[in-house]
Amino acid sequence: MNNTFKDLKYKIFQSGNPLFFYIGINAILFLATAIISVFLFLGKSDFIVGEWIRDYFGVPAAVSSLPTRFYTVLTYMFFHDGFLHLLFNMLGLFWFGNIFMNFLNSKQFHFVYLAGGFAGALIYIAGLNIFPAYAGGLVGQTVIGSSAAVMAIIVATATLVPNYTIMLMLIGEVKIKWVAIAYFLISFIGLSSVNAGGNLAHIGGAILGFAFIKSLQSGRDWSKLFERKPKLRVVKNETPPVKKPAFKDVSQKEIDEILDKISSSGYDKLTPTEKEKLFKASKD
Repeated sequence: MNNTFKDLKYKIFQSGNPLFFYIGINAILFLATAIISVFLFLGKSDFIVGEWIRDYFGVPAAVSSLPTRFYTVLTYMFFHDGFLHLLFNMLGLFWFGNIFMNFLNSKQFHFVYLAGGFAGALIYIAGLNIFPAYAGGLVGQTVIGSSAAVMAIIVATATLVPNYTIMLMLIGEVKIKWVAIAYFLISFIGLSSVNAGGNLAHIGGAILGFAFIKSLQSGRDWSKLFERKPKLRVVKNETPPVKKPAFKDVSQKEIDEILDKISSSGYDKLTPTEKEKLFKASKD
């Protein structure tokens, strides 16, 4: 059991694989809140964890709430409304995330996931406040879930390698571009449903994923926006260059001694002179 926890800890926090990191973080937070909910239920508490999470970690639809809940554009994408909500998002992230990582790198994965979630939050807020159909239901409405971030990964992957095929149960081989299109159409049709806000967020994530790959294909990698640029420094070299010793002939005995030292201590333990002698001998 101890080894299992060590393996999980390594995969989530130390492996450097963003796929394991995001699946792990989402699963841990869901498990923690679910366990707390069970204890509260057993104690007959009136406190409802789900409502508290929505209030403090979900993105509010009302613009007036954003000044005190600005951080929710990040936190909302790590909480879920039930096990099935979590399960389907993590399956989509796992399937498409693996393909994404076959062609792109960790930094780009982090960018698409987080920027996709951020774009989803913005489209959710903008859509509910702009379209007249949603004007009456802004007060108290919030959204949670990683769906927008996952949608960004799905659409980005399908835009990058549209003809990549996966096996779907009962259907067989399907090109991922059709899966992404199906996801998008379901979200678009869902704009007239009770989960209109969630579907707006999905569309925001999809737009970000598509735009990121198109930009990447034209030579602009948005994930480099957050790279630290090294500061240029002018260094005045006041020390005269050191003359390397010249070796006319290196005896076999010296070479043998150097090779013995490498064998016992490693190449890094050689002095600069010994390294130069070895290099000279290899040229002769």
